[in-house]
Amino acid sequence: MNSNNQSFDINELENKLEELIQRYNFVRSENTTLKVKQDELVKEKAKLIEKTNMARTRVEAMISRLKTMEHGS
Repeated sequence: MNSNNQSFDINELENKLEELIQRYNFVRSENTTLKVKQDELVKEKAKLIEKTNMARTRVEAMISRLKTMEHGS
């Protein structure tokens, strides 16, 4: 192998390494963004479940009061 081929191979490897580093940084950044979004969605889901449960409790209480009123008259 001559010196030009070695130099070309090293340059090619350096270019590929640089590309891999850029891809890694992009994926790492994207992963961080997705984790933040996932955390937000998990919190939002918990709030929605809580609101749903509160609404269910209120509706059940209204139904119970209506049944009581119905039987009382």
